Amino acid sequence: MRTPVAIVGAGPAGLLLSHLLDLAGVESVLVETRSREYVEARIRAGILEQSTVDLLRETGLGERLDREGDEHRGIYLQWPEERHHLDFVDLVGRSVTVYGQTEVTKDLGKARAAAGQQIHYEVTGTAVHDIETDRPYVTFTDADGVQQRLDADVVVGCDGSFGPCRTAIPDAAKQTWERTYPYSWLGVLADVAPSTDELIYAWHPDGFAMHSMRSATVSRLYLQVPNGTDIGTWSDERIWEALATRLGHGQDGWTLTPGPITDKSVLPMRSFVQQPMRHGRLFLAGDAAHIVPPTGAKGLNLAVADVALLAPALAALVRDKDFTLAEAYSGTALRRVWRCTHFSWWMTTMLHRSEDPFDRQLQLSQLQWLARSEAGRAGLAENYAGLPIGF
Repeated sequence: MRTPVAIVGAGPAGLLLSHLLDLAGVESVLVETRSREYVEARIRAGILEQSTVDLLRETGLGERLDREGDEHRGIYLQWPEERHHLDFVDLVGRSVTVYGQTEVTKDLGKARAAAGQQIHYEVTGTAVHDIETDRPYVTFTDADGVQQRLDADVVVGCDGSFGPCRTAIPDAAKQTWERTYPYSWLGVLADVAPSTDELIYAWHPDGFAMHSMRSATVSRLYLQVPNGTDIGTWSDERIWEALATRLGHGQDGWTLTPGPITDKSVLPMRSFVQQPMRHGRLFLAGDAAHIVPPTGAKGLNLAVADVALLAPALAALVRDKDFTLAEAYSGTALRRVWRCTHFSWWMTTMLHRSEDPFDRQLQLSQLQWLARSEAGRAGLAENYAGLPIGF
């Protein structure tokens, strides 16, 4: 097989990249380890930045988003006895939209299928070769057990943190940075209407809690738990009790309404950045290059920003043999990556209970500053609602 752009990974980053390339008249082929059903069912992020929403609309992917997405003007920051609303629209003129990554992936999958996009699902043994030449290629075994070779002008790794593309860049040619946090999130989906109109981020002496949502009838909630937590030790009753305590049930008349929990999981928290995001004819995008803790709602939005930069760069490279944007891609993308990495770290370390009493006082000082400083709130709003693509 032959294609201008071989994309490893058919999650939202890979699908959106193929969509943007198609709009630019550039063909691509995707290979994916999982089935389409698995990819579209994965429960991931649910907050879209304004720039992500704008891009989806501009590229014909906004119909269901506009119909079913829930636009939010801001968030609530809370600690015992206090809850403060930050209105992003008033502060920086931008909002965010609650629309699950699963829904974005379904929309992309439908659009790519309608366009006749070639995607090989359920492949095994994927490997990339000759990335330092102008004739890189990808090998894999397809779902029928047949070995395949896909030749390309460029290869793009949208295959996450455990795929083959990140490790294909030689150690001597890359740098990595990593931070593992001393806590995890216990996340639940519940078939109950949200008890809040916008997300609540709560600092509490027992640990962080967050009230999010997926729709008008489905709530998404999180609790800070120790690393290595056994999900089996957290009954539904224990989860709701902890959420009620940390989210301030009864405070100023607010109540948390419990409901049937349909999904539970424990998510470790870490930050990771690998640079450069390009080596030879191999480009990395999304989780293949960087991971952020979910506190700042940046993971999916960073992946979207990556491929929004990468698509015109690859189009210029394969159509016109113009390498200018391709050579600038890594440096441009990493400016935003590091900004979002810092913001995610800042939100995480400000809101999660520390074992150090000194740190706890610093956290409360930061929260009180945000409650009383318009400049502080504007800085949080600017980062949360999203910096421009190409920042």
